[in-house]
Amino acid sequence: MTILSILWEADPVIFSLGPLTVRWYGIFFALSFFVGNLIMMRAYRLENKPESDLETLLVYMILAVVVGARLGHCLFYDPQYYLANPLDIFKVWEGGLASHGGAAGILFSVFLYSRKKPDQSYLWVLDRLVIVIALGGFFIRLGNLMNSEIVGLPTDLPWGFVFSNCSDCGSAPRHPAQLYEALSCFLLFVILFFAYNKTRENTAKGLYLGLFMIWVFGLRFLWETLKENQVDFEEEMLVVMGMNMGQLLSIPLVLAGIYLVYNAMRHRKLSS
Repeated sequence: MTILSILWEADPVIFSLGPLTVRWYGIFFALSFFVGNLIMMRAYRLENKPESDLETLLVYMILAVVVGARLGHCLFYDPQYYLANPLDIFKVWEGGLASHGGAAGILFSVFLYSRKKPDQSYLWVLDRLVIVIALGGFFIRLGNLMNSEIVGLPTDLPWGFVFSNCSDCGSAPRHPAQLYEALSCFLLFVILFFAYNKTRENTAKGLYLGLFMIWVFGLRFLWETLKENQVDFEEEMLVVMGMNMGQLLSIPLVLAGIYLVYNAMRHRKLSS
């Protein structure tokens, strides 16, 4: 029986000029901040907040995402290697970023930012940031797709991708897990963006953040069942705990999201 599939031969490099190499991942990463900043500028303008504050917030965000995602990968997925070779933690260009670490970095950096902005509370900032972070997730997963990384398990579904540039993938069609996550992030962005335009300053604090955490990390738990494990020890985790590292780290974030939504709705009911 012939299995229908899609041959994925995308080159992760757009062009090279001497020592300069421009990659799709880098373009999508930059786009996530550029477009996100435009959306946040609009939100600040609509709610009469100083747009100049966004320059500070942008710096916080870039540092938080890069540092948090890198440390998350090093500590959650390969701690033995990086504790033995700590200088390799700084080799970001070699790859290795974890979304859970990026999430932790953002939560911490916004806490530092909001302490200096009494008119922009912690939850107020995060409720608006998650709109653009959802869009950022869409761009980043497209970058992973162009890199033929974070691939899915083999499948006989007609939309399975044969990743020709993945040395460990073989010729079997696989779930395009990156595309699943990209599309789910884009759908969340659309939902949050239109919901914000309808409610704006009347949004119950923490509601959008909670919905974001439930959606993104709840689906992350699901998508992990369709993906190859990133590191060897996750195979042992599956045998012992029935879940891998990505799923384990998603559970507390989903629970926190449920609490935030419950708390937001409870306060809305009390104030109405």
